[in-house]
Amino acid sequence: MRSVKQTSAASQAYVPVVTNRIRRVNWKRGIPLYLMIFPGFLYFVIFKYIPMGGLVIAFQEYDPFSGFIESPWVGLDHFQRLFTDADFWTLLRNTLMLSALNLFLFFPAPILFAILLNEVRKSWFRRIVQTVIYMPHFLSWVVVASITVLLLATQDGAINNLLADMGYERIEWLTSSDYFRGVYVAQNIWKESGWNAIIFLAALAAVDPTLYEAAVVDGANRWKQVWHITLPALKSTIVILFILRLGQIMDLGFEHILLLQNPVNLDVADVFDTYVYRNGVLQGNFSYSTAVGIFKSVIGLLLIVLANRLAKAFGHEGVY
Repeated sequence: MRSVKQTSAASQAYVPVVTNRIRRVNWKRGIPLYLMIFPGFLYFVIFKYIPMGGLVIAFQEYDPFSGFIESPWVGLDHFQRLFTDADFWTLLRNTLMLSALNLFLFFPAPILFAILLNEVRKSWFRRIVQTVIYMPHFLSWVVVASITVLLLATQDGAINNLLADMGYERIEWLTSSDYFRGVYVAQNIWKESGWNAIIFLAALAAVDPTLYEAAVVDGANRWKQVWHITLPALKSTIVILFILRLGQIMDLGFEHILLLQNPVNLDVADVFDTYVYRNGVLQGNFSYSTAVGIFKSVIGLLLIVLANRLAKAFGHEGVY
């Protein structure tokens, strides 16, 4: 009996030793992964988390010479100024309108591209198309805006010259409020749809090819294969990316909007991003611009939480 107890005690003492050895081995095996993750982790710590301490200036009348500690506190005065500004509702309307167009026109475009590319059977042709539609992503918005001016300028634009040669009147694409939103969304689709399709193509690469073969045996045509196999395979990816897109509903891309703005279309082109630049940064109102940024972030966070709960309520996977 005593020997059994001694053996049991020895085994219990041996288990932690083995466990610690396994942990050390697993940690050593994970060193390459930790080294690969470290630069990204460092980036987020330095440029995302540490600067969050500066959000305190939204509740101060920040003075760079006084610093965070000695700058006077003003409470919610900057938020009150934002909500009572005469331009607030115009900014909110323009931002939400452009975001809605992005959600309903730009967001489905990469999905459509991915589905169409997935249906191409010639691999060499698919690679060529992929390369062509990926390339605009690597162009800066300055280059895209310059190309847009060359195409749509009222007097010397290629499209207006073509319309004039055909006997039609020239259209003021860039100096009219009526066309600003269409030009904005078209630029987004042209520049980013191909690149954003990569994640959907990766999801489709995981689909078992035998599912399509079984569908063909059952008599399903190409459209039914897309509807019953391809789209369900993309469903979880679409839901997650849609939730994340809602979190960016107040962020439209400062540089893109600024390059398209002019005094004529400002009534539909002025959004929170350009408003902060014009009234906050250029005038040195850092506290006010930070307050506007907090407002945008809170709206995005609330939309993510709400959309995530709705997704789980309908049986889909959320982002958390």
